[in-house]
Amino acid sequence: MKYIQNHSEQDENCVFCQLLAQNDGPENLIVHRSKHVFIILNRYPYTSGHIMVVPFEHTASFENLDAQTLTELMIQTTTCMRVLRKIYQPQAFNLGANVGMAAGAGIADHVHMHIVPRWNGDTNFMSTLSHTRVLPEELIDTYRRICAEW
Repeated sequence: MKYIQNHSEQDENCVFCQLLAQNDGPENLIVHRSKHVFIILNRYPYTSGHIMVVPFEHTASFENLDAQTLTELMIQTTTCMRVLRKIYQPQAFNLGANVGMAAGAGIADHVHMHIVPRWNGDTNFMSTLSHTRVLPEELIDTYRRICAEW
């Protein structure tokens, strides 16, 4: 909490910065905090288990982060993959970031890494015909499962 309360770069309009100021739980979906980054469920997941690694520092691009933060971001990304493999047994992962609005970033001012578990056939007629995603579990259940495994 000391980092969050004293960090001058925190943006009061940023959803990630707002969530960081709350206690961790189902309300803010933060699963874990480490020294430089935190793990949070995507509120609008592409698949069950869709999580993100977000630096505490409010910055729009990875090149603005120091080496310690970048290292921890990748270490926590691989930890997320291990946890998700154990819980969901995905066949693959999409890892990525949309850096900037033109790249499709929904939260462009606070860079973050997505970890999306994938299975053969997880895109089906529902996505193709009705532009709708079907998730086999509620977000609160995903949160509880990932927290328990973490």
